[in-house]
Amino acid sequence: MALGSSEASTGGTAVSGAAPATDGAADAILSSVGTATYEWAVPSDRLSWSPNAAALFGVEDLARFGTGRAYAQLLAAESPSGRYEAVVNSPHVDRGDGVAYEIEYAVSPRPDIIHWIEDTGRWFASSDGRPLRAHGAVRIITDRYETRRRLIEASEIDPLTGQLSRHRFCEVLEEALDDAHKVRGSIGFIVAAVDNLAHVNDAYGFDIADAIIAAIGRRIRTRMRGGDLLGRLSGNKFGLLMRNCQPEDMAVAADRILAVVRDDVFMTGAGPIAVSVTMGGVIAPRHASSLAAMMGRAQEALDGVKARRRGAFQAYVPNLERDRQRRENLRVTDEIVAALNDRRVGLAFQPIVSAGADRRVSSYECLLRIRRSDGSLLPASTIVPLAEKLGLVRLIDARVLELAIAELAGSPALSLSINVSPATTMDHAWIRALEAQLRANPGAAGRLTVEITETSAIADVDETRRFVAKVQGLGCRVAIDDFGAGYTSFRNLRRLGVDCVKIDGPFVENYHRSEDDRHFVRTLLGLAQHMGLSTVAEWVPTEEVARELAALGCDYLQGDHTGAALEDRPWLAAANPVALRA
Repeated sequence: MALGSSEASTGGTAVSGAAPATDGAADAILSSVGTATYEWAVPSDRLSWSPNAAALFGVEDLARFGTGRAYAQLLAAESPSGRYEAVVNSPHVDRGDGVAYEIEYAVSPRPDIIHWIEDTGRWFASSDGRPLRAHGAVRIITDRYETRRRLIEASEIDPLTGQLSRHRFCEVLEEALDDAHKVRGSIGFIVAAVDNLAHVNDAYGFDIADAIIAAIGRRIRTRMRGGDLLGRLSGNKFGLLMRNCQPEDMAVAADRILAVVRDDVFMTGAGPIAVSVTMGGVIAPRHASSLAAMMGRAQEALDGVKARRRGAFQAYVPNLERDRQRRENLRVTDEIVAALNDRRVGLAFQPIVSAGADRRVSSYECLLRIRRSDGSLLPASTIVPLAEKLGLVRLIDARVLELAIAELAGSPALSLSINVSPATTMDHAWIRALEAQLRANPGAAGRLTVEITETSAIADVDETRRFVAKVQGLGCRVAIDDFGAGYTSFRNLRRLGVDCVKIDGPFVENYHRSEDDRHFVRTLLGLAQHMGLSTVAEWVPTEEVARELAALGCDYLQGDHTGAALEDRPWLAAANPVALRA
Protein backbone atom coordinates (compact mmCIF):
# COMPACT_ATOMS: atom_id res chain seq x y z
CA MET A 1 0.00 0.00 0.00
CA ALA A 2 1.37 3.45 -0.91
CA LEU A 3 1.31 5.84 2.00
CA GLY A 4 -0.91 8.76 1.05
CA SER A 5 0.18 11.46 3.51
CA SER A 6 3.05 13.90 3.70
CA GLU A 7 3.88 12.35 7.09
CA ALA A 8 4.68 9.06 5.46
CA SER A 9 7.27 10.66 3.21
CA THR A 10 8.64 13.45 5.42
CA GLY A 11 8.26 12.00 8.93
CA GLY A 12 5.85 14.85 9.92
CA THR A 13 3.36 14.48 12.77
CA ALA A 14 0.09 14.85 10.86
CA VAL A 15 -1.64 12.55 8.40
CA SER A 16 -4.28 13.22 5.82
CA GLY A 17 -7.80 11.99 6.50
CA ALA A 18 -7.98 10.60 3.00
CA ALA A 19 -7.71 6.89 2.44
CA PRO A 20 -4.29 5.61 1.43
CA ALA A 21 -3.80 5.69 -2.30
CA THR A 22 -4.32 2.37 -4.07
CA ASP A 23 -4.96 1.66 -7.74
CA GLY A 24 -7.90 -0.43 -8.89
CA ALA A 25 -5.86 -3.56 -9.56
CA ALA A 26 -4.29 -3.56 -6.10
CA ASP A 27 -7.70 -2.98 -4.52
CA ALA A 28 -9.14 -5.92 -6.41
CA ILE A 29 -6.32 -8.16 -5.28
CA LEU A 30 -6.79 -7.13 -1.65
CA SER A 31 -10.52 -7.79 -1.84
CA SER A 32 -10.03 -11.18 -3.47
CA VAL A 33 -7.82 -12.41 -0.61
CA GLY A 34 -10.05 -10.88 2.09
CA THR A 35 -7.53 -8.26 3.20
CA ALA A 36 -7.82 -4.51 3.89
CA THR A 37 -4.99 -2.11 4.69
CA TYR A 38 -4.82 0.84 7.05
CA GLU A 39 -2.64 3.68 8.23
CA TRP A 40 -2.90 5.02 11.76
CA ALA A 41 -1.50 8.42 12.73
CA VAL A 42 -1.06 7.86 16.43
CA PRO A 43 -0.80 11.46 17.76
CA SER A 44 -3.96 12.59 15.92
CA ASP A 45 -5.59 9.12 16.21
CA ARG A 46 -6.58 9.35 12.54
CA LEU A 47 -7.22 5.89 11.05
CA SER A 48 -7.33 5.65 7.24
CA TRP A 49 -8.48 2.49 5.41
CA SER A 50 -8.24 1.04 1.92
CA PRO A 51 -11.53 1.41 -0.05
CA ASN A 52 -12.45 -2.28 0.27
CA ALA A 53 -12.50 -2.20 4.09
CA ALA A 54 -16.24 -1.47 4.34
CA ALA A 55 -17.13 -4.53 2.29
CA LEU A 56 -14.66 -6.62 4.24
CA PHE A 57 -16.22 -5.72 7.60
CA GLY A 58 -19.76 -5.96 6.28
CA VAL A 59 -20.70 -2.27 6.93
CA GLU A 60 -21.98 0.44 4.61
CA ASP A 61 -19.39 3.07 5.55
CA LEU A 62 -16.27 3.37 7.66
CA ALA A 63 -17.36 6.33 9.81
CA ARG A 64 -17.11 4.22 12.98
CA PHE A 65 -13.64 3.05 11.93
CA GLY A 66 -12.18 6.53 11.44
CA THR A 67 -10.12 6.78 14.63
CA GLY A 68 -8.08 4.36 16.65
CA ARG A 69 -10.23 4.99 19.72
CA ALA A 70 -13.50 4.39 17.84
CA TYR A 71 -12.10 1.20 16.33
CA ALA A 72 -11.01 -0.03 19.77
CA GLN A 73 -14.56 0.50 21.08
CA LEU A 74 -15.75 -2.09 18.54
CA LEU A 75 -13.75 -4.86 20.25
CA ALA A 76 -16.01 -7.76 21.23
CA ALA A 77 -16.37 -8.68 24.88
CA GLU A 78 -14.56 -12.02 24.42
CA SER A 79 -11.66 -10.34 22.61
CA PRO A 80 -8.18 -9.98 24.06
CA SER A 81 -6.45 -6.60 23.86
CA GLY A 82 -6.27 -4.99 20.45
CA ARG A 83 -4.02 -2.78 18.37
CA TYR A 84 -3.68 0.05 20.89
CA GLU A 85 -1.84 -2.18 23.36
CA ALA A 86 0.36 -3.61 20.58
CA VAL A 87 1.47 -0.14 19.44
CA VAL A 88 1.08 2.55 22.10
CA ASN A 89 1.87 0.26 25.04
CA SER A 90 4.50 -1.74 23.19
CA PRO A 91 7.57 -2.58 25.31
CA HIS A 92 9.75 -2.56 22.18
CA VAL A 93 11.92 0.28 20.84
CA ASP A 94 12.06 1.49 17.24
CA ARG A 95 15.72 1.31 16.14
CA GLY A 96 15.02 3.08 12.87
CA ASP A 97 13.23 0.46 10.81
CA GLY A 98 10.02 0.23 12.86
CA VAL A 99 8.63 -2.45 15.15
CA ALA A 100 6.58 -5.32 13.76
CA TYR A 101 3.44 -6.62 15.46
CA GLU A 102 1.00 -9.44 14.78
CA ILE A 103 -2.14 -9.76 16.89
CA GLU A 104 -5.57 -11.38 16.89
CA TYR A 105 -8.75 -9.88 18.30
CA ALA A 106 -12.51 -9.80 17.71
CA VAL A 107 -14.59 -6.80 16.58
CA SER A 108 -18.36 -6.42 16.49
CA PRO A 109 -19.33 -3.74 13.92
CA ARG A 110 -22.99 -4.72 14.34
CA PRO A 111 -24.78 -6.52 17.19
CA ASP A 112 -25.32 -9.57 14.98
CA ILE A 113 -21.73 -9.79 13.71
CA ILE A 114 -18.46 -10.78 15.37
CA HIS A 115 -15.34 -10.92 13.23
CA TRP A 116 -12.08 -12.43 14.42
CA ILE A 117 -9.26 -10.36 12.95
CA GLU A 118 -5.61 -11.08 12.17
CA ASP A 119 -3.84 -7.72 12.29
CA THR A 120 -0.27 -7.58 10.98
CA GLY A 121 1.69 -4.34 10.81
CA ARG A 122 4.65 -2.20 11.78
CA TRP A 123 4.81 0.98 13.84
CA PHE A 124 7.36 3.76 13.66
CA ALA A 125 8.50 6.20 16.33
CA SER A 126 9.04 9.95 16.28
CA SER A 127 12.27 11.55 17.42
CA ASP A 128 11.22 11.26 21.06
CA GLY A 129 10.76 7.47 20.72
CA ARG A 130 6.98 7.50 21.01
CA PRO A 131 4.80 5.75 18.41
CA LEU A 132 4.16 8.13 15.51
CA ARG A 133 2.43 6.08 12.87
CA ALA A 134 1.49 2.51 12.11
CA HIS A 135 0.48 0.79 8.94
CA GLY A 136 -0.62 -2.73 8.31
CA ALA A 137 -3.20 -5.16 7.00
CA VAL A 138 -6.20 -6.91 8.51
CA ARG A 139 -7.82 -10.20 7.51
CA ILE A 140 -10.99 -11.79 8.80
CA ILE A 141 -10.08 -15.25 10.17
CA THR A 142 -13.34 -16.17 11.91
CA ASP A 143 -13.59 -19.60 10.30
CA ARG A 144 -9.95 -20.39 11.03
CA TYR A 145 -10.32 -19.16 14.60
CA GLU A 146 -13.42 -21.29 15.19
CA THR A 147 -11.70 -24.37 13.79
CA ARG A 148 -8.72 -23.77 16.04
CA ARG A 149 -10.99 -23.14 19.02
CA ARG A 150 -12.78 -26.42 18.41
CA LEU A 151 -9.48 -28.26 18.20
CA ILE A 152 -8.32 -26.69 21.46
CA GLU A 153 -11.64 -27.50 23.08
CA ALA A 154 -11.41 -31.06 21.82
CA SER A 155 -7.98 -31.39 23.41
CA GLU A 156 -9.37 -30.14 26.72
CA ILE A 157 -12.64 -32.10 26.77
CA ASP A 158 -12.93 -35.86 26.62
CA PRO A 159 -15.29 -36.50 23.68
CA LEU A 160 -16.96 -39.57 25.22
CA THR A 161 -17.80 -38.26 28.69
CA GLY A 162 -17.78 -34.48 28.21
CA GLN A 163 -15.44 -34.19 31.22
CA LEU A 164 -11.97 -32.68 31.17
CA SER A 165 -9.40 -34.60 29.16
CA ARG A 166 -6.45 -36.13 30.97
CA HIS A 167 -4.07 -33.48 29.65
CA ARG A 168 -6.23 -30.57 30.74
CA PHE A 169 -7.20 -32.17 34.05
CA CYS A 170 -3.54 -32.70 34.93
CA GLU A 171 -2.82 -29.05 34.10
CA VAL A 172 -5.60 -27.89 36.42
CA LEU A 173 -4.54 -30.39 39.10
CA GLU A 174 -0.98 -29.09 39.02
CA GLU A 175 -2.20 -25.47 39.18
CA ALA A 176 -4.37 -26.33 42.20
CA LEU A 177 -1.41 -27.99 43.89
CA ASP A 178 0.75 -24.90 43.28
CA ASP A 179 -1.96 -22.70 44.79
CA ALA A 180 -2.23 -25.01 47.80
CA HIS A 181 1.53 -24.73 48.34
CA LYS A 182 1.37 -20.93 48.21
CA VAL A 183 -1.51 -20.48 50.67
CA ARG A 184 -0.66 -23.53 52.82
CA GLY A 185 -3.96 -25.06 51.79
CA SER A 186 -5.04 -28.62 51.13
CA ILE A 187 -6.59 -30.36 48.13
CA GLY A 188 -7.91 -33.86 47.59
CA PHE A 189 -7.33 -36.03 44.53
CA ILE A 190 -9.35 -39.21 43.91
CA VAL A 191 -8.90 -41.82 41.20
CA ALA A 192 -12.15 -43.70 40.52
CA ALA A 193 -11.87 -46.90 38.44
CA VAL A 194 -14.90 -48.59 36.88
CA ASP A 195 -14.91 -52.20 38.08
CA ASN A 196 -14.93 -55.15 35.68
CA LEU A 197 -15.20 -53.00 32.57
CA ALA A 198 -13.50 -55.73 30.52
CA HIS A 199 -16.35 -58.08 31.42
CA VAL A 200 -18.89 -55.51 30.23
CA ASN A 201 -16.94 -55.18 26.95
CA ASP A 202 -16.92 -58.93 26.46
CA ALA A 203 -20.58 -59.47 27.41
CA TYR A 204 -22.24 -56.46 25.78
CA GLY A 205 -19.77 -54.81 23.41
CA PHE A 206 -17.67 -51.66 23.48
CA ASP A 207 -20.58 -49.35 22.65
CA ILE A 208 -22.43 -50.40 25.80
CA ALA A 209 -19.26 -50.07 27.88
CA ASP A 210 -18.71 -46.55 26.48
CA ALA A 211 -22.29 -45.61 27.34
CA ILE A 212 -21.76 -46.80 30.92
CA ILE A 213 -18.51 -44.83 31.23
CA ALA A 214 -20.25 -41.65 30.08
CA ALA A 215 -23.20 -42.28 32.43
CA ILE A 216 -20.87 -42.84 35.39
CA GLY A 217 -19.21 -39.51 34.66
CA ARG A 218 -22.59 -37.79 34.74
CA ARG A 219 -23.58 -39.49 37.99
CA ILE A 220 -20.34 -38.55 39.69
CA ARG A 221 -20.88 -34.90 38.74
CA THR A 222 -24.22 -34.88 40.53
CA ARG A 223 -22.47 -35.63 43.83
CA MET A 224 -19.60 -33.15 43.49
CA ARG A 225 -19.23 -29.96 45.46
CA GLY A 226 -19.19 -26.60 43.71
CA GLY A 227 -15.68 -25.83 42.48
CA ASP A 228 -14.59 -29.48 42.29
CA LEU A 229 -13.50 -30.80 38.90
CA LEU A 230 -13.85 -34.14 37.13
CA GLY A 231 -11.66 -35.47 34.36
CA ARG A 232 -11.19 -38.73 32.50
CA LEU A 233 -7.72 -40.14 33.13
CA SER A 234 -7.89 -43.30 31.00
CA GLY A 235 -10.30 -45.88 29.60
CA ASN A 236 -11.95 -46.83 32.88
CA LYS A 237 -10.62 -44.16 35.27
CA PHE A 238 -11.84 -40.75 36.34
CA GLY A 239 -9.94 -38.18 38.35
CA LEU A 240 -11.65 -35.90 40.89
CA LEU A 241 -10.06 -32.69 42.19
CA MET A 242 -11.43 -31.38 45.48
CA ARG A 243 -10.29 -27.89 46.50
CA ASN A 244 -10.04 -26.86 50.14
CA CYS A 245 -10.29 -30.49 51.14
CA GLN A 246 -9.46 -32.29 54.37
CA PRO A 247 -9.31 -36.09 54.82
CA GLU A 248 -12.81 -36.26 56.24
CA ASP A 249 -14.17 -34.24 53.29
CA MET A 250 -12.60 -36.67 50.84
CA ALA A 251 -14.03 -39.68 52.67
CA VAL A 252 -17.54 -38.19 52.68
CA ALA A 253 -17.33 -37.35 48.97
CA ALA A 254 -16.10 -40.86 48.19
CA ASP A 255 -19.05 -42.41 50.03
CA ARG A 256 -21.48 -40.26 48.05
CA ILE A 257 -19.89 -41.26 44.75
CA LEU A 258 -19.76 -44.96 45.61
CA ALA A 259 -23.44 -44.88 46.50
CA VAL A 260 -24.64 -42.95 43.45
CA VAL A 261 -22.88 -45.39 41.11
CA ARG A 262 -23.75 -48.58 42.98
CA ASP A 263 -27.30 -48.03 44.19
CA ASP A 264 -29.06 -47.84 40.84
CA VAL A 265 -28.56 -49.85 37.66
CA PHE A 266 -27.59 -48.25 34.37
CA MET A 267 -30.21 -48.46 31.65
CA THR A 268 -28.51 -49.29 28.36
CA GLY A 269 -29.41 -50.55 24.93
CA ALA A 270 -28.63 -54.04 26.20
CA GLY A 271 -30.87 -53.65 29.24
CA PRO A 272 -30.13 -52.75 32.86
CA ILE A 273 -26.53 -53.27 33.99
CA ALA A 274 -25.17 -52.93 37.52
CA VAL A 275 -21.68 -51.42 37.85
CA SER A 276 -19.52 -50.23 40.73
CA VAL A 277 -16.39 -48.11 41.07
CA THR A 278 -13.37 -48.50 43.34
CA MET A 279 -11.50 -45.42 44.48
CA GLY A 280 -8.18 -44.36 45.94
CA GLY A 281 -7.35 -40.85 47.07
CA VAL A 282 -4.61 -38.66 48.48
CA ILE A 283 -4.47 -35.34 50.34
CA ALA A 284 -1.91 -32.90 48.93
CA PRO A 285 0.51 -31.37 49.53
CA ARG A 286 0.47 -33.16 52.90
CA HIS A 287 1.10 -36.58 51.38
CA ALA A 288 2.15 -35.63 47.84
CA SER A 289 4.14 -32.55 46.87
CA SER A 290 4.10 -33.02 43.09
CA LEU A 291 1.72 -34.07 40.35
CA ALA A 292 3.61 -37.33 39.83
CA ALA A 293 3.43 -38.11 43.55
CA MET A 294 -0.31 -37.39 43.62
CA MET A 295 -0.95 -39.68 40.69
CA GLY A 296 1.26 -42.43 42.07
CA ARG A 297 -0.07 -42.39 45.61
CA ALA A 298 -3.72 -42.19 44.64
CA GLN A 299 -3.13 -45.16 42.32
CA GLU A 300 -1.31 -46.97 45.12
CA ALA A 301 -4.30 -46.48 47.41
CA LEU A 302 -6.60 -47.69 44.62
CA ASP A 303 -4.51 -50.81 44.02
CA GLY A 304 -4.48 -51.51 47.75
CA VAL A 305 -8.24 -51.46 48.16
CA LYS A 306 -8.85 -53.39 44.91
CA ALA A 307 -6.67 -56.21 46.23
CA ARG A 308 -9.09 -56.63 49.16
CA ARG A 309 -12.49 -55.76 47.75
CA ARG A 310 -14.09 -53.84 44.90
CA GLY A 311 -16.57 -51.02 45.24
CA ALA A 312 -14.79 -49.31 48.15
CA PHE A 313 -12.57 -46.29 48.87
CA GLN A 314 -9.17 -46.02 50.49
CA ALA A 315 -7.09 -42.94 51.24
CA TYR A 316 -3.32 -43.01 50.97
CA VAL A 317 -1.60 -43.37 54.32
CA PRO A 318 2.19 -43.10 54.62
CA ASN A 319 3.89 -46.40 55.39
CA LEU A 320 7.55 -46.37 56.41
CA GLU A 321 8.14 -50.00 55.48
CA ARG A 322 6.53 -49.56 52.07
CA ASP A 323 8.58 -46.43 51.42
CA ARG A 324 11.73 -48.27 52.49
CA GLN A 325 10.90 -51.12 50.14
CA ARG A 326 10.29 -48.67 47.31
CA ARG A 327 13.69 -47.10 47.87
CA GLU A 328 15.21 -50.57 47.96
CA ASN A 329 13.47 -51.41 44.68
CA LEU A 330 14.95 -48.32 43.07
CA ARG A 331 18.40 -49.19 44.37
CA VAL A 332 18.22 -52.76 43.13
CA THR A 333 16.85 -51.59 39.79
CA ASP A 334 19.88 -49.35 39.36
CA GLU A 335 22.17 -52.25 40.30
CA ILE A 336 20.52 -54.62 37.81
CA VAL A 337 20.70 -52.10 34.96
CA ALA A 338 24.30 -51.23 35.80
CA ALA A 339 25.23 -54.93 35.95
CA LEU A 340 23.67 -55.51 32.53
CA ASN A 341 25.45 -52.50 31.06
CA ASP A 342 28.81 -53.44 32.63
CA ARG A 343 28.57 -57.13 31.71
CA ARG A 344 28.44 -58.22 35.35
CA VAL A 345 25.66 -60.73 34.66
CA GLY A 346 27.04 -64.26 34.55
CA LEU A 347 26.18 -67.91 35.08
CA ALA A 348 26.85 -70.72 37.50
CA PHE A 349 26.38 -74.30 36.35
CA GLN A 350 24.76 -77.08 38.38
CA PRO A 351 25.07 -80.62 37.05
CA ILE A 352 22.06 -82.76 36.23
CA VAL A 353 23.19 -86.37 36.61
CA SER A 354 21.72 -89.68 35.61
CA ALA A 355 19.96 -91.52 38.42
CA GLY A 356 21.92 -94.70 37.72
CA ALA A 357 24.83 -95.86 39.78
CA ASP A 358 27.43 -94.09 37.60
CA ARG A 359 25.82 -90.65 38.20
CA ARG A 360 27.04 -89.52 34.81
CA VAL A 361 26.64 -85.77 34.13
CA SER A 362 24.05 -85.37 31.42
CA SER A 363 23.59 -81.60 31.39
CA TYR A 364 24.06 -78.44 33.42
CA GLU A 365 21.42 -75.98 34.52
CA CYS A 366 22.47 -72.35 34.08
CA LEU A 367 21.85 -70.37 37.27
CA LEU A 368 21.88 -66.59 37.28
CA ARG A 369 24.70 -64.67 38.95
CA ILE A 370 24.66 -60.87 39.16
CA ARG A 371 27.61 -59.12 40.75
CA ARG A 372 27.78 -55.67 42.29
CA SER A 373 30.51 -53.28 41.23
CA ASP A 374 32.56 -54.39 44.26
CA GLY A 375 32.41 -58.02 43.13
CA SER A 376 29.88 -59.26 45.70
CA LEU A 377 26.86 -61.25 44.53
CA LEU A 378 23.31 -59.99 44.46
CA PRO A 379 21.01 -62.72 45.82
CA ALA A 380 19.23 -64.24 42.82
CA SER A 381 16.33 -65.45 44.98
CA THR A 382 15.29 -61.84 45.59
CA ILE A 383 16.61 -60.29 42.38
CA VAL A 384 14.58 -62.41 39.96
CA PRO A 385 11.13 -61.78 41.55
CA LEU A 386 11.95 -58.08 41.78
CA ALA A 387 13.16 -58.00 38.19
CA GLU A 388 9.89 -59.64 37.12
CA LYS A 389 7.90 -57.05 39.05
CA LEU A 390 9.87 -54.12 37.61
CA GLY A 391 9.86 -55.36 34.02
CA LEU A 392 13.62 -56.02 33.84
CA VAL A 393 13.50 -59.80 33.68
CA ARG A 394 13.27 -59.89 29.88
CA LEU A 395 16.61 -58.10 29.67
CA ILE A 396 18.09 -60.64 32.07
CA ASP A 397 16.63 -63.59 30.15
CA ALA A 398 18.04 -62.19 26.91
CA ARG A 399 21.51 -61.95 28.46
CA VAL A 400 21.32 -65.49 29.89
CA LEU A 401 20.36 -66.83 26.45
CA GLU A 402 23.31 -65.03 24.90
CA LEU A 403 25.73 -66.43 27.50
CA ALA A 404 24.36 -69.99 27.25
CA ILE A 405 24.58 -70.09 23.45
CA ALA A 406 28.17 -68.84 23.66
CA GLU A 407 29.02 -71.73 26.02
CA LEU A 408 27.36 -74.26 23.72
CA ALA A 409 29.20 -72.85 20.72
CA GLY A 410 32.52 -73.19 22.53
CA SER A 411 31.96 -76.75 23.77
CA PRO A 412 30.37 -78.99 21.10
CA ALA A 413 29.69 -81.86 23.56
CA LEU A 414 28.01 -79.68 26.19
CA SER A 415 24.29 -79.63 27.01
CA LEU A 416 22.70 -76.79 29.02
CA SER A 417 19.28 -75.77 30.32
CA ILE A 418 18.17 -72.18 30.92
CA ASN A 419 15.21 -70.78 32.82
CA VAL A 420 12.86 -68.22 31.32
CA SER A 421 10.39 -66.04 33.17
CA PRO A 422 6.63 -65.92 32.57
CA ALA A 423 7.06 -62.59 30.79
CA THR A 424 9.55 -64.13 28.37
CA THR A 425 7.14 -66.88 27.36
CA MET A 426 4.94 -64.09 25.99
CA ASP A 427 7.84 -62.21 24.40
CA HIS A 428 8.08 -62.69 20.63
CA ALA A 429 11.38 -60.76 20.62
CA TRP A 430 12.99 -63.48 22.78
CA ILE A 431 11.86 -66.20 20.37
CA ARG A 432 13.30 -64.20 17.46
CA ALA A 433 16.58 -63.81 19.36
CA LEU A 434 16.67 -67.56 20.05
CA GLU A 435 16.04 -68.30 16.38
CA ALA A 436 18.78 -65.89 15.26
CA GLN A 437 21.37 -67.29 17.68
CA LEU A 438 20.57 -70.89 16.78
CA ARG A 439 20.87 -70.00 13.12
CA ALA A 440 24.34 -68.63 13.82
CA ASN A 441 25.19 -71.74 15.90
CA PRO A 442 23.30 -74.60 14.21
CA GLY A 443 24.73 -77.32 16.41
CA ALA A 444 23.45 -75.76 19.64
CA ALA A 445 19.70 -76.37 19.31
CA GLY A 446 19.72 -80.05 20.18
CA ARG A 447 21.83 -79.37 23.27
CA LEU A 448 19.66 -76.62 24.77
CA THR A 449 16.70 -77.15 27.11
CA VAL A 450 14.40 -74.24 27.96
CA GLU A 451 12.78 -74.48 31.40
CA ILE A 452 9.43 -72.82 32.15
CA THR A 453 7.91 -72.74 35.63
CA GLU A 454 4.71 -74.58 36.31
CA THR A 455 3.02 -71.50 37.75
CA SER A 456 3.67 -69.52 34.56
CA ALA A 457 2.53 -72.45 32.42
CA ILE A 458 -0.89 -72.76 34.05
CA ALA A 459 -1.49 -68.99 33.96
CA ASP A 460 -2.30 -69.32 30.26
CA VAL A 461 -2.03 -72.90 29.06
CA ASP A 462 -2.86 -72.12 25.43
CA GLU A 463 -0.28 -69.33 25.17
CA THR A 464 2.35 -71.48 26.91
CA ARG A 465 1.59 -74.34 24.53
CA ARG A 466 2.31 -72.02 21.59
CA PHE A 467 5.60 -71.01 23.20
CA VAL A 468 6.56 -74.65 23.77
CA ALA A 469 5.76 -75.52 20.15
CA LYS A 470 7.89 -72.62 18.84
CA VAL A 471 10.89 -73.60 20.96
CA GLN A 472 10.59 -77.25 20.00
CA GLY A 473 10.18 -76.24 16.37
CA LEU A 474 13.64 -74.67 16.56
CA GLY A 475 15.10 -77.99 17.72
CA CYS A 476 15.31 -77.32 21.46
CA ARG A 477 13.76 -79.28 24.30
CA VAL A 478 11.37 -77.82 26.87
CA ALA A 479 11.11 -78.79 30.53
CA ILE A 480 8.47 -77.75 33.04
CA ASP A 481 10.27 -76.62 36.20
CA ASP A 482 9.09 -76.73 39.83
CA PHE A 483 6.34 -79.19 38.92
CA GLY A 484 3.93 -79.60 41.81
CA ALA A 485 4.19 -76.01 43.08
CA GLY A 486 1.18 -74.96 41.03
CA TYR A 487 -0.77 -78.21 41.21
CA THR A 488 -1.13 -78.46 37.44
CA SER A 489 -3.66 -81.01 36.33
CA PHE A 490 -2.22 -83.92 34.37
CA ARG A 491 -4.60 -83.01 31.57
CA ASN A 492 -2.85 -79.65 31.24
CA LEU A 493 0.53 -81.36 31.42
CA ARG A 494 -0.41 -83.41 28.37
CA ARG A 495 -1.68 -80.28 26.56
CA LEU A 496 1.58 -78.42 27.14
CA GLY A 497 3.55 -81.03 25.21
CA VAL A 498 6.81 -80.57 27.14
CA ASP A 499 9.71 -83.05 26.95
CA CYS A 500 10.72 -83.21 30.58
CA VAL A 501 9.26 -82.69 34.06
CA LYS A 502 11.36 -81.37 36.93
CA ILE A 503 9.81 -82.25 40.30
CA ASP A 504 9.56 -79.27 42.62
CA GLY A 505 12.43 -79.34 45.14
CA PRO A 506 10.44 -79.14 48.40
CA PHE A 507 8.63 -82.40 47.58
CA VAL A 508 11.96 -84.14 47.06
CA GLU A 509 13.66 -82.51 50.04
CA ASN A 510 10.83 -83.67 52.33
CA TYR A 511 10.58 -87.11 50.70
CA HIS A 512 11.54 -89.00 53.88
CA ARG A 513 9.65 -86.74 56.25
CA SER A 514 6.25 -86.56 54.56
CA GLU A 515 4.05 -89.42 53.37
CA ASP A 516 2.05 -86.95 51.26
CA ASP A 517 5.20 -85.82 49.48
CA ARG A 518 6.30 -89.40 48.88
CA HIS A 519 2.90 -90.23 47.44
CA PHE A 520 3.02 -87.20 45.14
CA VAL A 521 6.52 -88.02 43.86
CA ARG A 522 5.62 -91.65 43.23
CA THR A 523 2.43 -90.72 41.43
CA LEU A 524 4.19 -88.16 39.26
CA LEU A 525 7.01 -90.51 38.31
CA GLY A 526 4.54 -93.23 37.33
CA LEU A 527 2.50 -90.84 35.24
CA ALA A 528 5.57 -89.34 33.53
CA GLN A 529 6.71 -92.82 32.54
CA HIS A 530 3.24 -93.50 31.11
CA MET A 531 3.36 -90.25 29.13
CA GLY A 532 6.90 -90.83 27.90
CA LEU A 533 8.35 -87.80 29.69
CA SER A 534 11.84 -87.74 31.18
CA THR A 535 12.01 -86.67 34.84
CA VAL A 536 14.46 -84.70 36.97
CA ALA A 537 14.23 -84.62 40.78
CA GLU A 538 15.46 -81.30 42.19
CA TRP A 539 16.98 -80.64 45.64
CA VAL A 540 17.98 -84.25 46.19
CA PRO A 541 19.10 -84.20 49.86
CA THR A 542 20.77 -87.57 50.50
CA GLU A 543 22.09 -90.69 48.85
CA GLU A 544 19.22 -92.70 50.34
CA VAL A 545 16.64 -90.49 48.65
CA ALA A 546 18.63 -90.59 45.42
CA ARG A 547 18.55 -94.39 45.37
CA GLU A 548 14.81 -94.58 46.12
CA LEU A 549 14.08 -92.11 43.33
CA ALA A 550 16.17 -94.15 40.93
CA ALA A 551 14.29 -97.29 41.96
CA LEU A 552 10.99 -95.52 41.23
CA GLY A 553 12.16 -94.75 37.70
CA CYS A 554 13.37 -91.15 38.03
CA ASP A 555 15.76 -90.44 35.15
CA TYR A 556 17.93 -87.61 36.49
CA LEU A 557 18.92 -86.03 39.79
CA GLN A 558 19.88 -82.48 40.69
CA GLY A 559 20.92 -80.85 43.96
CA ASP A 560 23.87 -80.12 46.19
CA HIS A 561 24.17 -83.83 47.03
CA THR A 562 24.86 -84.71 43.40
CA GLY A 563 26.78 -81.54 42.53
CA ALA A 564 26.82 -77.92 43.64
CA ALA A 565 26.51 -74.98 41.24
CA LEU A 566 29.93 -73.63 40.19
CA GLU A 567 30.89 -70.56 38.19
CA ASP A 568 33.97 -72.36 36.89
CA ARG A 569 33.13 -74.51 33.89
CA PRO A 570 32.96 -78.03 35.41
CA TRP A 571 32.93 -79.79 32.07
CA LEU A 572 36.42 -78.59 31.25
CA ALA A 573 37.81 -80.89 33.93
CA ALA A 574 35.26 -83.69 33.51
CA ALA A 575 34.54 -86.25 30.90
CA ASN A 576 32.61 -85.01 27.92
CA PRO A 577 28.89 -84.88 28.83
CA VAL A 578 26.21 -86.30 26.61
CA ALA A 579 22.94 -84.65 25.82
CA LEU A 580 19.94 -85.16 28.06
CA ARG A 581 17.65 -87.67 26.37
CA ALA A 582 14.08 -88.68 27.03
